[in-house]
Amino acid sequence: MPRSSARIVVIGGGTGITACLRGLKSHTREITAIVTVADDGGSSGRLRKDYQMLAPGDARNCLVALATGDALLQDMFSYRFTDSILRGHSFGNLMLAVITQLSGSFPQALQQAGAILQCAGEVLPSTETRVVLVALHTDGSKSTGEQSISRSAKPIVHMELRPLPPMLDEMLAERIRSASVVVLGPGSLYTSILPNLLVPGMVEALSACSGRVVLVANIMTQPGETDGFDLERHVKSLMLISGLKRLDLVLASSTQLPTEALERYAESGAAPVVPPGGAITCCGVPLLVRPLSMVLPGGMVRHDSERLAAEVLAISQESCA
Repeated sequence: MPRSSARIVVIGGGTGITACLRGLKSHTREITAIVTVADDGGSSGRLRKDYQMLAPGDARNCLVALATGDALLQDMFSYRFTDSILRGHSFGNLMLAVITQLSGSFPQALQQAGAILQCAGEVLPSTETRVVLVALHTDGSKSTGEQSISRSAKPIVHMELRPLPPMLDEMLAERIRSASVVVLGPGSLYTSILPNLLVPGMVEALSACSGRVVLVANIMTQPGETDGFDLERHVKSLMLISGLKRLDLVLASSTQLPTEALERYAESGAAPVVPPGGAITCCGVPLLVRPLSMVLPGGMVRHDSERLAAEVLAISQESCA
């Protein structure tokens, strides 16, 4: 049963923010997940192209993370076809495509899917424009589309959305301004978090937040995007490219990962994002270091949902004190 009245907004995409959402849903129903719709790969990319709709994959992940209803429905939304003409498609993505066609609105499809799954909160797109993410690299070249950016393996100095979407929806802006806590991430820096911050008006809404704006640091670097990044470089890049001037806290994990897990990630070029030893700030922003990560069966490293949610709720209580 939810026990907190904290109003929490979580901004990101991919599978990153789902850990936070899964933990929070047991404690409050005042949750808003704001997700990127710029994905152009896999099932999402195909549906985006075929039906001229917003990419559904990130939103679907968040819906399942917030679901409190029938476990079979949750499994159905997560099910991915492995054969025939549906190979690679997620059932949840197809469901969202169908509801969007019937209702004529992707946000309305998310609302109706949320009701089916009995979600403990809402999932909303950061923009209703079918945007494409463009990155400018240090060598002057450009990468267009999330998939191209992830494969480029080139340092990024600037990013933009094309076409430039309208100003942030006022309802979303108000959710952010009135939040007890706004959580950025965890998730891919350039392709999950920053696309949301590039929507006009988003940075201004964050600056006007009555609560605290918190960045949850990634546990590992992402090959092709953040190779060689330490925590400071993550924070600097986020603020420089987005133009965000206000960040109240960086929340990072201190969990010591087992050697076998580190070796497994090293094979793909990933390394831990280690907080600076003994530091209490990062790029001038207060730094809070807690044991937040865990190793799943098979060696995958993820944020511990319950521990992460506990820290976010504690921060919200401080904001309201």
